[in-house]
Amino acid sequence: MKKIIYIMVFAFLLGACDDGFDEMNIDPTKPNQVSINNKLTAAQLFASGERYEAWRTNFIYSSTMIQHFATTAGYWSGDKYTWNKGYASALIDRQLASVVKSIVDMELQLTTEEAPAEMHAIVAILKVMVFQRLTDLYGDVPYSEAGKAVTEGILYPKYDKQSDIYADMLANLEQATSVLTSGTSQFGDADIMYQGNMNKWRKFGNSLMLRLALRMIKVDPAGAQAWATKAINAGVMQNNADIAYIPHTAGPEGVNKNGNGEVFTVEQSMRMSDTFIGHLQGDPRLSVLAMRKSDQSTDPADLKGLPNGLDAVTLKDLTGEEDSEEYAMPRSLLQGEDAPMFFQTYAEVAFMLAECGVRWGIGGDPATNYNDGVTAAMNYLTMYSSDASIDPADITAFLTANPFDGTLEQINTQYWIATFMNEYESYANWRRTDIPMLTPVNYPGNETGGTIPRRLTYSTSEQSNNAANYAEAVANQGPDVLTTRMWWDQ
Repeated sequence: MKKIIYIMVFAFLLGACDDGFDEMNIDPTKPNQVSINNKLTAAQLFASGERYEAWRTNFIYSSTMIQHFATTAGYWSGDKYTWNKGYASALIDRQLASVVKSIVDMELQLTTEEAPAEMHAIVAILKVMVFQRLTDLYGDVPYSEAGKAVTEGILYPKYDKQSDIYADMLANLEQATSVLTSGTSQFGDADIMYQGNMNKWRKFGNSLMLRLALRMIKVDPAGAQAWATKAINAGVMQNNADIAYIPHTAGPEGVNKNGNGEVFTVEQSMRMSDTFIGHLQGDPRLSVLAMRKSDQSTDPADLKGLPNGLDAVTLKDLTGEEDSEEYAMPRSLLQGEDAPMFFQTYAEVAFMLAECGVRWGIGGDPATNYNDGVTAAMNYLTMYSSDASIDPADITAFLTANPFDGTLEQINTQYWIATFMNEYESYANWRRTDIPMLTPVNYPGNETGGTIPRRLTYSTSEQSNNAANYAEAVANQGPDVLTTRMWWDQ
């Protein structure tokens, strides 16, 4: 994979060079077209994210609002529901400028080069993956006109309504998955997610469809059931071999580092939330996910969580402690710059199938899917490190002690645990279900009146640079503040 990255970077650096000696009829001021394979690799890495957005929107905001992390650091705005405009808009600022632009460029090149339908389908699924995260974090976002500054001269894209974005994403997933077979795409190893395996892309596309379907449960329950049924019948993920993730390396070139890992390299103030540690009591994942900051102990007896919404003064007032060194933080094996970045796991899919079974009687036996989800959520942690292996006997013992009770609360609490580190998804699913029950904080000067934020905000530069479209988005969705609920969160 490193070789592919080097080729990709080399191509981009040299693509604009043309000495004019070989082909006198080629305009030397225009770049040669970069291989579509190299562009896919680059787009997937852009989608994984860098330290900038991982730090600000995945960790500082999403992880603390969802009470996976807590911290006394004041600049961790999500922990205290304060507003930092640059942090809040970090994901949309970076992703529109990088991966969205790359995908739009690939779409045009695939059409121009009359590429096979399966290559179009893979790019279409990647596009849904990216926009699902963006719209679920912000609501209405630039979509139909996004990334087209170069291709169509659209410098100020309109904001599409989330309901329209969802309708288009679902239609695109249905079309894309219908053309994917069991062969290998011409993208080959340039596809660092699935190495061109079309069957796995098809299952991932259907699994995304299932995610989108359930996201609509509050606002369109009939549509949610219909799309969930389509996804299940078309074939979703079946085991951990189907997980959608980006592999990373920690080499000095810095081209392919895990964005979350880059945050841990420079930031060690986050602690595991008291809420999260509380839910992990008796769970064999506790000593895999957490360690005590002061001495890296993984003994469950040593692992305590930090309450959300505290600063150094209120921590001392509450506990008498001067700092948070005795509280748990993520284990070192989760912190690597070479750690995988997960977009969707089989465990999530199994829990969604269990929910579909409870709600509508589809997708198989809910208890079986629930047990499969818990098992998969514990087993996939070995993708971080072999040291994260959990004894099968411990998994069986946990399921025996905590049998499936048939409730959506149990299913989605496990979903919340399983999506630790993919805080975008954990935050979105919590807003969909309000599970688990989280106790909000009411830090002085917070922006929400002591309620957990329901979205993040757009870049303030949009108010002047793209004023008309920004104003229309606010008129359609509501004020550009942390408490405004988006279409599917009514």
